[in-house]
Amino acid sequence: MITTESWKGCSVYTDLAVGGHNPIRPEIIRVSLGEMEWALMGEMVSGLCRLVVSALRSKRDLVLENAALRHQLMVLQRQSKAPRIKNRDRLFWITLLRLWPDWRGALSLVQPATVVRWHRKGFRAYWRWKSRTNGGRPRIDREVRELIRDMWTSNPTWGKLRIRAELAKIGIEVSDSTVLRYRPRRAKPPSQTWRSFLENHLTDLVAIDFFVVPTVTFRVLYVFLVMSHDRRRILHFNVTASPSARWTAQQVVEAFPYESSPRFLLHDRDSIFANSFARRVGSMGIEEVITAPGSPWQNPFCERLIGSIRRDCLDHVIVLSERHLLRVLRSYASYYHASRTHRSLDHDCPEPRPIEPADMGKVVAQPQVGGLHHRYGRQLAA
Repeated sequence: MITTESWKGCSVYTDLAVGGHNPIRPEIIRVSLGEMEWALMGEMVSGLCRLVVSALRSKRDLVLENAALRHQLMVLQRQSKAPRIKNRDRLFWITLLRLWPDWRGALSLVQPATVVRWHRKGFRAYWRWKSRTNGGRPRIDREVRELIRDMWTSNPTWGKLRIRAELAKIGIEVSDSTVLRYRPRRAKPPSQTWRSFLENHLTDLVAIDFFVVPTVTFRVLYVFLVMSHDRRRILHFNVTASPSARWTAQQVVEAFPYESSPRFLLHDRDSIFANSFARRVGSMGIEEVITAPGSPWQNPFCERLIGSIRRDCLDHVIVLSERHLLRVLRSYASYYHASRTHRSLDHDCPEPRPIEPADMGKVVAQPQVGGLHHRYGRQLAA
């Protein structure tokens, strides 16, 4: 692109295009008409001088010179690449198109249709410049654009009218077309986020998962957990050395006796949760919610609980057997429910723990989980 910011006295610009059968890549070039006029004037003066000189020569010499020049052009076209045509060359041929009816016969560098196309491009560019507007709608602030995109993303069920009304409530007036312009493109229909789904079903959602524990003899034991999202309570756990789908389904039955089963059961895509397990859970009226492949973050509460059990307890214990592991887990579950505080529960425990004022005596420590943790309380409350 040729810029003309340093040229003074030039206020009109014309866009000319390279095209046609010329192999040069088409592009739009901005041309300064001021420079083109001087270049064209130089070309014309040079041409007039050659015309005066040629008028003094014989007709035979002019015909032979013309034939020699044309032959050289033909040789150059066969052996060399297409010449680079400058803007003043285009303007020269556009002007010649108007002044000389037989210009097509003398043209050999490009096709005649190319010159006609240059002229049409210049005509359209000239009137586009003449019809330009200096006004238009004011530009939307960046913060407003980001807010509109965030509304589309965070509220998948909202439409343009709802978003426009919500913006009006905070003093931002935009049109429907503006709201639609900044809508993010989605490959799939809009859906709520996993966080929204989990929070909307806290009281009806239960998560299950396995984790492994090595023993002192290098055996691998499997711990099965059933966790309620409401208050993060551990509803059931058990240990086995050889888990199966039937054994896992029986653990779910023991976790929810007397028709106390939840509405949703969240778990991953482990093969143990298929076939007989799915049939048994379905007979209890429980709807399975299966996470995406390789996405443990979609079962966050259960994964966090497993991490807490490891960091708070099992990483500091050498497990001797299944019975030993069950005793350790029961001790930790008692501490977890009654004493361990959770940030997600406003620094409370799964079983609400009252605040003990200072007038209830001095602070005493009660060892729990074999001394790995302690519960601190007032003397009178203990």
